Amino acid sequence: MDIALREVHDSDLPVFFRQLNDPEALRMAAFTPEDPADRAAFDARWARARTSSDVVRTILGDGDVLGSAAVYGEPGEREVTYWVDRAYWGRGVATAALRQLLAEVPERPLYARAAADNAGSLRVLEKCGFTPSARTRGHAPARGVEIDEVVLHLLDRTPGGG
Repeated sequence: MDIALREVHDSDLPVFFRQLNDPEALRMAAFTPEDPADRAAFDARWARARTSSDVVRTILGDGDVLGSAAVYGEPGEREVTYWVDRAYWGRGVATAALRQLLAEVPERPLYARAAADNAGSLRVLEKCGFTPSARTRGHAPARGVEIDEVVLHLLDRTPGGG
């Protein structure tokens, strides 16, 4: 499958909203909006992201919208995030998309966070050169409880390098 990133189009937002409301994906991501079904809040978040200094991209697989990837936050504290449709988990989509995003955004350091039990996401981040640097606990809205979270960092400018 040919994985590519491009600017987010308005027509991508309904796909992102559907993906955000997949119960299994929500549980895995854990640190999600309080009410992912609130379409007005979803639209407002995306409108802010698309007009900010954040780098937000649509992930395409053979031309189809498979998810999103972004770098957001203040300089020196910027984080990566990504969301891939559950139908494509385990197929290398997140790794390929994150590597492309890291090549596009050369600034370092970058940070990432994942639920400690989200082995798939942790593996993607490590394949792309992120190194675990801390463990914290935080409220996971998608699970309604406090859970362990792994904080990772990337210092190297080489995509996939650490």
